[in-house]
Amino acid sequence: MSTAITVLGAGSWGTTFAKVVADSARLSGSDVQVTLWARRQDVAAEITDQHTNRTYLKDITLPSSIRATADLDEAVAGAEVIVLAVPAQSLRAHLPQVKRHLGSRTVVVSLIKGLERGSDSRMTEVIEDELTIDAGRIAVVSGPNLAMEIARGEPTASVVASSDPATAESVAALCNTNYFRPYTNTDVVGVEIAGIVKNIIALAVGICDGQNLGDNSKASVITRGLAETTRLATVLGGKLETFSGLAGLGDLVATCASPLSRNRSAGRLLGEGYNASQVVEKLTQTAEGMKSGSAVVDLAHRHGVEMPISEAVVAVLDGALPVDRLASLLLARDLKAEGK
Repeated sequence: MSTAITVLGAGSWGTTFAKVVADSARLSGSDVQVTLWARRQDVAAEITDQHTNRTYLKDITLPSSIRATADLDEAVAGAEVIVLAVPAQSLRAHLPQVKRHLGSRTVVVSLIKGLERGSDSRMTEVIEDELTIDAGRIAVVSGPNLAMEIARGEPTASVVASSDPATAESVAALCNTNYFRPYTNTDVVGVEIAGIVKNIIALAVGICDGQNLGDNSKASVITRGLAETTRLATVLGGKLETFSGLAGLGDLVATCASPLSRNRSAGRLLGEGYNASQVVEKLTQTAEGMKSGSAVVDLAHRHGVEMPISEAVVAVLDGALPVDRLASLLLARDLKAEGK
């Protein structure tokens, strides 16, 4: 019997993940039907008819087994696994329509690395709240997953996290290929927080680039950024070991080091003197760190967690801190032991 899997969001990562699932099915000989929902009809038609998504993945050829539609109801009806790859701030608005078609055993997977502004909720919390499903039916995929590299078939590893190990294992089996290796764990909080905050740290690294600062500066930001990410996650219940793994250090290094990173690219533009609105205009895709930064800082304040890099980046985004003062501000903090 065929397994119906739907991916909502035909941006670079959503389209790439649909490709991963289709390739996994082909390699394993599984009968899997992959549907990709695109906001625009022309994008859906291109994916179905031409097997490309040139807006986001250039000339990458997609498996012919992927079918795309611009009709959300059609996309999710009958789906046994629904993968969410829409921008964090628009997720909640899509979920009531998804809920109408949700089966009693449907598994929901989040690819989204953002925090909802206003509620400061992680994506799994938004999903659980809006769909009223058990947390054990929700999974998160996160790690050093730059979409273009994966779409080209360049090897990477990732993490599938769920409070139910069986759910994590079943999702991992659906996306296991000769170039995409999923590992499983149960630390949903740690995996999500790591994926959220690393985008803000990547903005800071990009600002260093735009300010023509050297590798010492960037290495310092990455290392201290990992420390403040870990502080927040562990206060929320995340596990310390997650941050030395793929979803923690792995994702942070990839996002901060690669020119393919949207958040690093956005930070570089900020460092060059563009304001937040101008950066958004220049980017073709959402840089989640710009959207989620204020929610992360608010969440940290509510839990009494110091996050100086995140706070400084948000101040730059808000226009409250001149970008050329960011580096000196971070170095002006009180002396303390490294582990604090």
